[in-house]
Amino acid sequence: MPVDPLWNSARAHEFAAQRRPGALIRLGREHRAWTLAALGDRLGCSPATVSRLERRTRVVDLALVHRAALEVGVPRHILVSSLAPPAPTAPAATRVTASPHVEEDPMRRRTLLTATAAAGPAALLLGLDQALAETPAPTGAGPLDARLATARELYDRGTHGRLLATLPGLIADGHAAAVSRRELDQARLSSVYSLAAAVLSKLGSYDQARLTADRARTWAEVSGSPLASAAAARELAIVLRHQDRNEEAQRLMSAAASGVEATGLRTDASASAYAQMLCTLAYTAARGGHRTEALAMAEEARLSARRLPRTAPAGRLFPISPAAVSLYAVGVHWALGDAGAALEAGKDLRPEQFTTSERKARLGTDMARAWWAWQRPEQTAQALLSAYRASPGEVRDRPAIRGIVHELAERHPRTSGVRELHTAVLQRGRQRSA
Repeated sequence: MPVDPLWNSARAHEFAAQRRPGALIRLGREHRAWTLAALGDRLGCSPATVSRLERRTRVVDLALVHRAALEVGVPRHILVSSLAPPAPTAPAATRVTASPHVEEDPMRRRTLLTATAAAGPAALLLGLDQALAETPAPTGAGPLDARLATARELYDRGTHGRLLATLPGLIADGHAAAVSRRELDQARLSSVYSLAAAVLSKLGSYDQARLTADRARTWAEVSGSPLASAAAARELAIVLRHQDRNEEAQRLMSAAASGVEATGLRTDASASAYAQMLCTLAYTAARGGHRTEALAMAEEARLSARRLPRTAPAGRLFPISPAAVSLYAVGVHWALGDAGAALEAGKDLRPEQFTTSERKARLGTDMARAWWAWQRPEQTAQALLSAYRASPGEVRDRPAIRGIVHELAERHPRTSGVRELHTAVLQRGRQRSA
């Protein structure tokens, strides 16, 4: 389909370069001679909302931006250019502190990142903040696929600090590759942002996670990859859930599951994606208090996972397995307030059924939450110690789990395992951030 000459005009390119998607929407609306009310009727919102959308320089509602751009005919590559963070204007100098007036050369920046790696994930969030605000210069550090696989391994091991130090370079090189406009490069960049959103959600940095998940969705939609779109939608739904926007998360996950199902589920990769979507949908429904729907989705996920291998092949985007689906059932019952059913769902699960440290630890933390809700402090402590031994970061870096450790130490200091857990998690966490 030929592109309207409007979008090849100097004005359209200027708005895209200035990162003004709202101005592009206004350009398209006026080109079609539509009023604010006419576009608002098509979008299901008021003329005032359309006006704010067109005037804002900061994207507040990415979904509305996409819908409006589609209505007025903004081409995808033009829209993506307007949504991308600005390219670096001075590659030789990279900011490494919160102050916009302090700059360092790349060598000093690498030295500081290495030094702060021992200070825990909180310090390294500054570097990722900078990369999200202003895309760093490409690193030229080697093939992106191999480095992304390594980054996923860091996530799977729960080594969040090292992963945070790696992400700025991946974002820089992902953007450099996506300039090709090849669908594979665009899907790969979406995967980088999805991974960033996943670790940020674990650390409780939900505003940053929302930003990265939105970017993951943008690049996934441009790439046309249904699996990349599903991964990005899942990360955004997780963020929305943490922000108490369960209904939005539920709608998003329902659409994502339908999109994957529409592929026909003819491959193990698509079947894995579908089972993962159902698991996330079930947990999201449970957190929203929708008991019937949550249990129905959990059962459908169990049935969908029966055809999957017990161990997911290395490198699979959705490494779900029958045991992982059972682990989700633990979380679903816990979220519904039924600790007994959660413990029953997890009673036959063992760490050796999971291939990654992150999942082994997640078994411990999910069972610990159920034991804690069941008012069993000793079993809670033992489950958390098991999780800590599998992956310290899964206990130390997640705010909700650290909270349980803190409560155990305050309310049950003499219970077996509590002192050891408190020393391992809270005291060592303070030492790492000192």
